Amino acid sequence: MDIIKTENEGKVKVTLVGRLDTTTAPELETELKALFDEGKKELDFDFDQLEYISSAGLRVLLFAQKSITPDGAMVIRNVKPEIMEVFEITGFSDILTIEQ
Repeated sequence: MDIIKTENEGKVKVTLVGRLDTTTAPELETELKALFDEGKKELDFDFDQLEYISSAGLRVLLFAQKSITPDGAMVIRNVKPEIMEVFEITGFSDILTIEQ
């Protein structure tokens, strides 16, 4: 998986390319921890090129959601139908902000 980060006015866009699974989830978690340590408060995930997400990937998204400060925000955009189905089945669609 590739993680592409771009920053604009304090908001960090995180584009994920490939598969977010047991192998790649720790890398994403490390990247997110570094962003939070830098004081970043707004995350904008782009899932347009994400092909697959496992339970390990869901755990990292939950970690990110819980790590956002009250004055911050996390949004997930461009979710493919097969990944949206995973979010709906697991109930993550109720706890994450997802915008198509």
